[in-house]
Amino acid sequence: MKAVTCRRYGAPGVLRLENLPRPTPRKNEVLVRVSATTVTSGDVRMRSFRVPGVFWLPMRLMIGVFRPRNPVSGMEFAGRIEAVGRGVKDFRVGDQVFGMKLGGANAEFVTVPERGLIASKPSQLTDAEAAAMPFGALSALAVLKNAARISRGQKVLIYGASGAVGVFAVQIAKYFGCEVTGVCSAANLDLVGSLGADEVIDYAITDFTGGSKRYDVILDTVGVTSFDRCRRVLTPQGRHVYVAFQGRQILQMVWTFLWRGQRVICSISGESRNDFLFARALVTSGAVRPVVDRIYDLHEIVDAHRYVDTGRKIGAVVIRVGGPPADALFQARGVAAA
Repeated sequence: MKAVTCRRYGAPGVLRLENLPRPTPRKNEVLVRVSATTVTSGDVRMRSFRVPGVFWLPMRLMIGVFRPRNPVSGMEFAGRIEAVGRGVKDFRVGDQVFGMKLGGANAEFVTVPERGLIASKPSQLTDAEAAAMPFGALSALAVLKNAARISRGQKVLIYGASGAVGVFAVQIAKYFGCEVTGVCSAANLDLVGSLGADEVIDYAITDFTGGSKRYDVILDTVGVTSFDRCRRVLTPQGRHVYVAFQGRQILQMVWTFLWRGQRVICSISGESRNDFLFARALVTSGAVRPVVDRIYDLHEIVDAHRYVDTGRKIGAVVIRVGGPPADALFQARGVAAA
């Protein structure tokens, strides 16, 4: 099978498209023939190994000291079940599925535990749209529902509202009955508004920390806001939540947890199966929809990583592995191929 490999840490050029043996599903695993996968910010962090210094050694020990232990990149996927291992009860060959696995998804085939982050694909989504969902939706649920514990009527500001996590955060916060303010570039104001944001701010023109509005939660999806500046627009029990963070934010989290009042929270992407199934239900009901920026073919993986590295992507960057031409996948959605 064709697969994208990362055999050393570095710039996008370290990635290669190789022919590897097709994996065989073990007991309680399924083999998925992948039709669409993605490049996420998490993928580029693992490729370049850009992680907070305090996590450097633990992460190297976990994913590979000198090189990635699992050389096949990618997390998100959509496709159909090609084969099932012994003991599998919930899936059959031919089932259309989508999901997430930490490593191995940027390939023609991937094996996934039956009880892992995999489920039947919502019928209203294309494979490409389904592949664009798990990372962003799970991250947004992890920070808003589990870490910040948002509730109806709260005021939530989302900085980076047009990114992979931001587009889901806007919709999920609205689902929970929050008043949502999105912060993004001028080019994405209409998109963020269409996702349900009550107010949208162009960060290049307006500094939200200078306004009079107070927020119960400030979610920074890109790691550029300052707690010192934001605390004046947080409510007395407000939470400043980071998805992308460094050592300074971790120290602030520890320090602010020593007293009552405003707090910094550093949260990572979720991997809860219950949250995954909840996110699927939100999409199926129409409460949440994925957003796709660009689509590349598998052999264009280096270009896709370079684009994600710019930090300017909107929603998800999808990689087509098989099926119809890339532009056909999105012709009805108005999304162009790269």
